[in-house]
Amino acid sequence: MLPRYFFSTSRLNSYSVLPAALTSSLRSAGRNFLPLAALLSVGFGASQMAQAQSEEVKADWVAASLCGIDSRDVDLSQAPSFTFTGADGNNPRHLNSEQAGLSTADFPNLELAWSIAFPDTSSMRAAPVIVGSTVFYSATDAGRVVALDTETGCAKWVYEAGTRLRSSMAYDSQDGAATLVFGDQRGMVYSLNAATGEANWVASGQATDNQAMITGTPVIVDDKIIVPLSGSGVIAGGNPKYECCDNHGAVTALSLASGEKLWEYHTMPSAEYNGMVSSTGVKQRGPSGAPIWTTPTIDAKRGQVIVTTGENTSHPTTGTSDAIIALDLETGAENWVFQALENDMWNFSCSAKGPNCIILADTNSVDFDFGGPAILVESDGKELLVAGQKSGDLWALDPATGTVVWNQRVGEGTALGGNHWGIATDFERAFMTINDPANIIENGFAGLYSFFLGSGEPSWSYKVSPECNEQRSDRLRRCETLFGFSATPLSVDGAVITAGLDGRLFVFDSQTGEQLFKYDTVKDYDTVNGVEGYGGSIDSHSIAAGAGMVFVGSGYGSFGQVSGNVLLAFKPK
Repeated sequence: MLPRYFFSTSRLNSYSVLPAALTSSLRSAGRNFLPLAALLSVGFGASQMAQAQSEEVKADWVAASLCGIDSRDVDLSQAPSFTFTGADGNNPRHLNSEQAGLSTADFPNLELAWSIAFPDTSSMRAAPVIVGSTVFYSATDAGRVVALDTETGCAKWVYEAGTRLRSSMAYDSQDGAATLVFGDQRGMVYSLNAATGEANWVASGQATDNQAMITGTPVIVDDKIIVPLSGSGVIAGGNPKYECCDNHGAVTALSLASGEKLWEYHTMPSAEYNGMVSSTGVKQRGPSGAPIWTTPTIDAKRGQVIVTTGENTSHPTTGTSDAIIALDLETGAENWVFQALENDMWNFSCSAKGPNCIILADTNSVDFDFGGPAILVESDGKELLVAGQKSGDLWALDPATGTVVWNQRVGEGTALGGNHWGIATDFERAFMTINDPANIIENGFAGLYSFFLGSGEPSWSYKVSPECNEQRSDRLRRCETLFGFSATPLSVDGAVITAGLDGRLFVFDSQTGEQLFKYDTVKDYDTVNGVEGYGGSIDSHSIAAGAGMVFVGSGYGSFGQVSGNVLLAFKPK
């Protein structure tokens, strides 16, 4: 059992009235992100480094990836074994042994089966779709979607989007037609024929009078596609000449058949000049922010779409930031809002006390997003919405009303830490990863924490430590500080899979916390397509399982983390 001092409970909307010492600590954590813009540039620099591979290799990589002409058929006769949202769109992050083709006993015997690498790539951010013997993967930086053979890693088809992608894919099969849906950084939505890789249509997912990216995975529900939209102000706010800020989060519903927009929801009204002027004389705009960074959750029983949001990026702050929001599935009307933290106003200017970070008396400015989706789960006969927050909070809500059932907190949280990309469950426990970069929170809580869903009580934990021998330190920037668990974990049978920003892959027994498997992905790889492959940080939604295998994307070159470009496939010996 975890010591109780790790946790505080039931602190609804309490951050604005935290004791002065803790508030000071949290704001100090924000100040420690002074180099954040620099860290971003390091990530972009890593992308440029990735582009240094020979033009010849890059030109030939698609052809080199293709299966033989007789091995390119895509069999879609089976139900999908893995999609990001699960079969019902409720984001359980759990597969039973039949779905995964793996049992708990298989995990100690995993070995690398194959790897494939993508040029012009620094971050492997997407989760695949797995159907039968095919892995559909969004190679986001490379602007391609590939259908890979599970046994060999060769490509059955390759689709070129012509721009960088951001999201994972949704999958659905209706009336004999199997469809893949994903989004890009311009807010465009793509519908592909899963059998051939040909485009059915490409349409804008944008909401009216707003400009946003699609970073979360769209969800297919019957004849609709639910599209989450994030905002751009959080980054643009770092520019001292920018009139911060005017974009906000939104949700649109599109027709699955045509891409026609059916309804839209905005997390706030359009921004106007708010009467504030920055220290450099630049007029300010608001409200803005409350981006929807991640995948919606479907509550079919109540006809609801559940989304999670991030911080406000300018004043005035709104009641929809750092929140969980339920919308009517048919109309987009707002059913209820649960706000975990009031008055969290943060943009990249706040990382360096820049002019577009205007702190008022009630401003928290800690960037405590919900970066991962809520999970709709039934445990002990009780339905719960469970979600992790970058504050280190784990929330369990009543899905009908949004009222809090229980709440636990691990550590203090940071702008890049706490629970960054979401949690997993096995219907008995919730598994929450914690990043807590060691240079920001000394003696932090980086690791994996489990809680009983019915009560919220802690079960077991694994506190991760750096592993920095000479070889790893040469390849890993900031090895001693950047080792926490940030990627979304995955529960399979009686095991839970997680991974670190230092590239280590772990599997634990979900009942006891016993370590079943560990693998260092930070190395060079001989890939199936001949592209120079190298592993790095494991982050975002890059862990998946299905067809008797585990798939992991290694490399995440943003925020000063370690770039990489490989998709790794593991199977039992």
